[in-house]
Amino acid sequence: MIILTLNVLQSPRIHNNYPINSLATLMKKPILLILSLLFSIYSLAQTQKPPLHGKHWMAITGKPLGATAGAMTFAKGGNAVDAACAMLGAVCTMWDVLSWGGETQALIYNPNTGKVIAINALGYAPTGATPEFFREKDMNYPPEFGALAATTPGTPGGLMTMLAEYGTMSLEEVLAPAMQMAKGYPIEAQTANSIESRKDLIKDWPYSKKVFLPHLGEGREGPHAGEVFVQEDLFQTLSKLVEAERKALAAGKNRKEAIYAAYERFYRGDIAEEIVRGTREQGGLFTLQDLSNWKVKIEEPLSVNYKGIDVYKLQEWTQGPALLQSLNILENFDLKSMGYNSANYINTIYQAMSLAFADRDFYYGDPAFEPQSPMKGLLSKAYAKERAKLIKEKNDPNISPGDPYPFQGQENPFKNLLHKRTELLAYDRPELPLMGADDPFLEHFLAGTTSIQAADEAGWVVSITPSGGWIPAVIAGNTGVGLSQRMQSFVLDRNINPFNVLEPNKRPRVTLTPSMALKDGKPFLSFAVQGGDTQDQDLLQMFLNIVEFDMTVQQAAEAANIHSYQMQSSFGAHEIKPGAITLNSEVPSWIRDDLRKRGYKMDFQSRTSGPLNAIWFDWKHGTFWGGSSNHGEDYGIAW
Repeated sequence: MIILTLNVLQSPRIHNNYPINSLATLMKKPILLILSLLFSIYSLAQTQKPPLHGKHWMAITGKPLGATAGAMTFAKGGNAVDAACAMLGAVCTMWDVLSWGGETQALIYNPNTGKVIAINALGYAPTGATPEFFREKDMNYPPEFGALAATTPGTPGGLMTMLAEYGTMSLEEVLAPAMQMAKGYPIEAQTANSIESRKDLIKDWPYSKKVFLPHLGEGREGPHAGEVFVQEDLFQTLSKLVEAERKALAAGKNRKEAIYAAYERFYRGDIAEEIVRGTREQGGLFTLQDLSNWKVKIEEPLSVNYKGIDVYKLQEWTQGPALLQSLNILENFDLKSMGYNSANYINTIYQAMSLAFADRDFYYGDPAFEPQSPMKGLLSKAYAKERAKLIKEKNDPNISPGDPYPFQGQENPFKNLLHKRTELLAYDRPELPLMGADDPFLEHFLAGTTSIQAADEAGWVVSITPSGGWIPAVIAGNTGVGLSQRMQSFVLDRNINPFNVLEPNKRPRVTLTPSMALKDGKPFLSFAVQGGDTQDQDLLQMFLNIVEFDMTVQQAAEAANIHSYQMQSSFGAHEIKPGAITLNSEVPSWIRDDLRKRGYKMDFQSRTSGPLNAIWFDWKHGTFWGGSSNHGEDYGIAW
């Protein structure tokens, strides 16, 4: 052990990744911190996946076939936006836990302006979707599945808007990989098995049954792994979009106008009519007016500066600002001196996240509706400093939302609800530990879709976290389009969150949260992850791994994260489990014992990185470094 320790400390590679100046300096630390640091250093000396390196472009997403679609697009001369749109189309077609009727959220760095752009392609609640409607059905929240769970489709509009405004290629060129896949591709085991496991629900919806269950009446009714999976209805829908573009070009329209002609056909033409007909047939509420009135929003992102790095997130219709709030809080601590994943570090970031997510659960919602979220106060450094004072040596299971209004010069109109809401939260047997991956609480909390990262040598950078329409999905008539299940992220009781109460044409507060960071005005890191309410937890830790602990992007992508459940789930029964934490199985016993004394209820998993995808920008050498965690099938291609 002594020889191993000295070898580790003498390794140049290790010294490049951790701020340890000398053995003498290290020995001044308490013995447990020394052991913790040595454990961390040794375990991260190698990565299971090699980092990606590229000079001209990089394409990363949740499935190898999806990344190939991006590479094909780059090879044809497309930019990062073109490639990201091609990957988006491909992963929706191959049901990488999402479909074409879901939602798309993106951040785009435009090298021509030096600005980060936010894309809001989240669908909204249909006409007739009100708290009263669902309460009459004895529901505390909109349902998890079925046509009543669906917001209006957002991904087609998001893809076409990004392509029209910032891409260079035609819709036909970008959709080519997805259309080839719709005609038939060899389905992978993960998706095939997911279909088979959910077939009882799928059989309730006639158009889903037609697409998903090609072997009805047999022992296995879903597709087999490796079987060529055909989606003829979806192919016809995508063909109609291409046809609309071709006709517009033939009529003298330019590239951008032709793409928007396809957009028009999807949301106001015959495709929209079939989506509405098929959805209403299966009990949904969509109207043609709902689809016609919905629009993609191009927005200003929110940002904070953390130690000289500007970090960008989408607005408060996502959970993204919770990461920004966490960074503001953590800026008040010397995280580096605590050591990566030491007990003090874990305790500090756990409670910082608890504080930020308590605010998320009460204050975040669609900014297009009243009341307006107090984002100026929530993102102020002064508010964060006050919240940081609440972090204790032991975990506080009663952390609650703060009052940011004084930090933007206002009186809180909802002060009376801050403590009342606690009585309304659903607690998932807080006295019990987590029960592993099959625990329904964990299944809801951790459920994820995919993420997309793309960058090119001209300077375009794209980070997308698309979702919705996951298996089991209601397919809207004969379109092949699987509908979103995002309505469940609304609340029906204003006492829980007055900003996120369901209303027609309102967007729910979602977990989806792409990320981007600039340093000295240039891209520093583009990163995203799937995983429900854990997304900004994983993203926060990845960012700190790079900035505080000098890890490479691949090391940071594979590094052992923690997951907290001391926040209200955005899905299912919207439960909360104070003090519950997932740790990596290799966390040493002394850290476990320390955390147990601090009030944590632990479970352990062998991989806790989350399926992180990221691009780090090496300006010294003019290259890209790509990172993709060892958690799932995510990976990429670079040139």
